[in-house]
Amino acid sequence: MPTYAYACTACGHAFDAVQKFTDAALTECPECGGRLRKVYTSIGVTFKGSGFYRNDSRAAAKGESGKASSEKSTSSSTSSSKSSAAAAR
Repeated sequence: MPTYAYACTACGHAFDAVQKFTDAALTECPECGGRLRKVYTSIGVTFKGSGFYRNDSRAAAKGESGKASSEKSTSSSTSSSKSSAAAAR
């Protein structure tokens, strides 16, 4: 279940509440009865390693595609020379 941060607009009391997604947002301060607001902060998720960014996959794809095309041309030239040699016999 997620933890939500709330702050009172009247007295400034701040606290966290563990609630389900389906629960209604809290509206009344437990200290003074004033109006509450949700406090939004940055989330604590960090993506580490390769593959999370667009440029991670592009650098590898360019190097591999160039290598793959040169391998294809080499294999096709050897196969065409073999077929030519077989036809000459």
